Amino acid sequence: MNNLKLKILRIKAGLNQAELAGRLNVTQAAISSWERGLTMPGTKIIPKLAKTLNCTIDELYGEG
Repeated sequence: MNNLKLKILRIKAGLNQAELAGRLNVTQAAISSWERGLTMPGTKIIPKLAKTLNCTIDELYGEG
């Protein structure tokens, strides 16, 4: 997953880290970790993440 792309998509969606975390039922620290490239979201959360950010899974991976 492209961590910079994730941050850009989140900002484009008008969400801060805490708001995105609330929608995904994860911690703000998890979002921060994903955006810094330290960890990645689990496979079960990726479709919900894409839907919340109004993008495709390919876009999350920097391919769209």
